[in-house]
Order: sequence, then C-alpha cells, then structure tokens
Amino acid sequence: MGKLISVESSMIQAVNYDSKTRVLEVLFNSGRTYCYEGVPPKVYKELLAADSKGRYMHSEIIGAYPDYQVSGRKRK
Repeated sequence: MGKLISVESSMIQAVNYDSKTRVLEVLFNSGRTYCYEGVPPKVYKELLAADSKGRYMHSEIIGAYPDYQVSGRKRK
C-alpha cells in the first residue's frame, strides 16, 4: 500500500486508500492494521470528512466490507 495519512481520531491513527484496488488500509490506535476490500471512493472521502471517524468506521465500514489484518494482535 502507499503512504498512510494521519487523521484526528481517538480510534484511528492513520489511513491509506488505493483507488485502483479499492482497498482501505486503517492503522488503529491499538497498533493493529486492517485492510478493507471493495471500499468505494465516496466512502473513503466520507470517512476523511467525518466528525467522528471511529463512529463512521463502525457504522459504514466495519462489517460492511471484507477485511483482513495486516499487523498487530489478531481480532478475537
């Protein structure tokens, strides 16, 4: 993936988006990094613009798109 962009959030440290593959990479403050597949560009833009990025992740991305963990402890 490309360069991570720092975001202001109590849940998320940084994000990266590849518009060609539609993969959203998210580095959480917990140290875990996840990639979400098939994320439309509109959803990525809305995430960046959201007042609460964590709330947006929970309501619009987590569980809505296939994901896999890149680093950190595995999710139970």
